[in-house]
Amino acid sequence: MATKKAQALTPPQKLKPAARKAALDGVPAAKARAIAMSEPVAPKVKRGKTAKPLAPERVKAILDALRKTYPNVVCALTHRNAFELTIATILSAQTTDVGVNKATPELFAMYPTPKALAEAPTLEVERLIKTTGFYRAKARNIQGAARVLVEKFGGKVPQTVEEMIQLPGVARKTANVVLGSWFGIPSGVVVDTHVLRLSRRLELTTNDDPVKVEMDLQKVIPQDRWIQFSHELIHHGRQVCIARKPRCVDCSLEKLCNSADKTWSSH
Repeated sequence: MATKKAQALTPPQKLKPAARKAALDGVPAAKARAIAMSEPVAPKVKRGKTAKPLAPERVKAILDALRKTYPNVVCALTHRNAFELTIATILSAQTTDVGVNKATPELFAMYPTPKALAEAPTLEVERLIKTTGFYRAKARNIQGAARVLVEKFGGKVPQTVEEMIQLPGVARKTANVVLGSWFGIPSGVVVDTHVLRLSRRLELTTNDDPVKVEMDLQKVIPQDRWIQFSHELIHHGRQVCIARKPRCVDCSLEKLCNSADKTWSSH
């Protein structure tokens, strides 16, 4: 499929507080319930199994509800440029975006460029990112990525997945985040734990391998929605469709979801 341009996402810190809260947290529960009521019911064969899960009208309704729930969606990682987003995304592995956002201001203040970070004392980098977990491995990765950016890409973050994954600590997920959120290039669908879990829950895929899930989603989600869809689903997984106890009664996708472990159902 040929790559189409899509709109880059606004860095979260550039939004006014109310807009940032709506972009990250979604609309209030009452409004989410109203959105759900405006969407069609997805017919089911039995509990946990939708009759036609990949029907275009159902996929369209899911995208409609998500867009209304997370207006002006943004990536949750604070960043001012593609380099900072790349480093922040590497640091986000196996930790929260909130935790990363606490560590990166001092890191980027001290080492604002790939060259500065590549030449920084490793022990100091480890100290700055220690709270993100696995800090020794992450320090190696972000300094290694900085060195490759300097030595191979002239200090600029490349704009293809194939080039991005040459950076230590960068796989498809990180590449898709940076290319989509900063450059507005829909190179793929970001599949993190939330996207994987919710995609299976919504029966948009039956796979559990992130790469296979991404390929499945790319077949049913329009390319010009890949960037926003990923972030909408990530925020939804954090705020509403929580793994241990999903808040189904407050979910804007409730009428479209037939998951077997729903905590509340209108149909």
